[in-house]
Amino acid sequence: MSPESKKLFNIIILGVSFMFIFTAFQTCGNIAYLIIFVVCFCSMSIIYGVFSASNLISPSVVAIVEPQLSMVVSGVFYSLYIAVFIQPTTWAFYTASVFIGIAAAVLWTAQGNCLTVNSDENTIGRNSGVFWALLQSSLFFGNLYIYFAWQGKTHISESDRRTVFIALTVISLVGTVLFFLIRKQEDTKAPGDESSTNEIPGDSSAIRSYINFHYYVFTEKSIKLSFTKEIMLLSVTTAYTGLELTFFSGVYGTCIGAVNRFGSEAKSLIGLSGIFIGVGEILGGGIFGLLSKKNRFGRNPVVMLGIVVHFLAFYLIFFNMPNDAPIAPMEGTDDIAYMIPSKNVAIFCSFLLGLGDSCFNTQLLSILGFLYSEDSAPAFAIFKFVQSICAAVAYFYSNYFLLQWQLLIMVVVGFFGTITFFLVEWKAAAALAARGSDYSSI
Repeated sequence: MSPESKKLFNIIILGVSFMFIFTAFQTCGNIAYLIIFVVCFCSMSIIYGVFSASNLISPSVVAIVEPQLSMVVSGVFYSLYIAVFIQPTTWAFYTASVFIGIAAAVLWTAQGNCLTVNSDENTIGRNSGVFWALLQSSLFFGNLYIYFAWQGKTHISESDRRTVFIALTVISLVGTVLFFLIRKQEDTKAPGDESSTNEIPGDSSAIRSYINFHYYVFTEKSIKLSFTKEIMLLSVTTAYTGLELTFFSGVYGTCIGAVNRFGSEAKSLIGLSGIFIGVGEILGGGIFGLLSKKNRFGRNPVVMLGIVVHFLAFYLIFFNMPNDAPIAPMEGTDDIAYMIPSKNVAIFCSFLLGLGDSCFNTQLLSILGFLYSEDSAPAFAIFKFVQSICAAVAYFYSNYFLLQWQLLIMVVVGFFGTITFFLVEWKAAAALAARGSDYSSI
């Protein structure tokens, strides 16, 4: 197998592994509020809060343990979290939330490193799109089952819950095992290089020195990168992806399930909504990945499409969904917004939310891999730190804010996030032109 084919194989395995793990995790998050309503949103807030803090150490963990093993261990913790739902207890639920927050930071930092190592400036756009399309296929499969299995049900029995979460736990474990198929790249250091990070000294004092060295090096790099102009500008865009991630992955499904005017279909519509979010994600990831080499205008048009699509979705949701839907009790709400709630409009908005999200995330992955090919782990750790802390904040206020205020926050942050992305992309294009490279290749 040629080096290029080997790299593409690794990207595909990476995407398929994430697809299995997040088929389980995202389906779990999409339906969890039906089982333990208030505890679910508190749990997600804990997960993303711990996730954000853990990104401060995740680059060091990935450097010491190596990306492949880091992803395997993280995948095991994802499976344990999902298994808690089989017989949920509050203490186990909150404990698992803390551990999965740590695991998520390590998993996504390792993912960013793996994506970057297996890409170059000519393939980072394609590989980001391929990975994102495979990852977001997870929204399709799990929610398709929920749609058909729970159609017409107004109450979810213990038997239904156990069946779903046992299956999701197994699916997550399958994805974890697939990480072992990723093939390591050749070591680029000379055989006699004493500074090779692929060898760890044997005695305990040397190991402690080795760990301390990596901790300080990567922490120092992360801190320095955090205060660069590019990272600070991209952080606004990243903050928006955290807010809208919370909205489409948890809040919007809650809103749909709370609308009593949808009748007995309300619960199964949550699954259908997840399917169409996945369709939008897959379509966006596939198109922007396959067409990346033919795009002569860079990443900005894709991000512009993303914000336009999201603003359209927010406008339709504002008119279609009751204002109290995010904070309605388990019995749901009988209120209406500015129109009689429409199932078709609700599902169309799900598609728009997925499509817009893929626009932002594929281009953020691409530009980070392009700008920080030499410091991918710290750069992706900062990306996930900002995204996750904003997601945690959004999960917290989603328990209290009416729908209109949640939409307004996303509109404001999304507008400024789009502008800051444009500024960074223009600078990247200028740097690429100065090197004599073709801008369309990114």
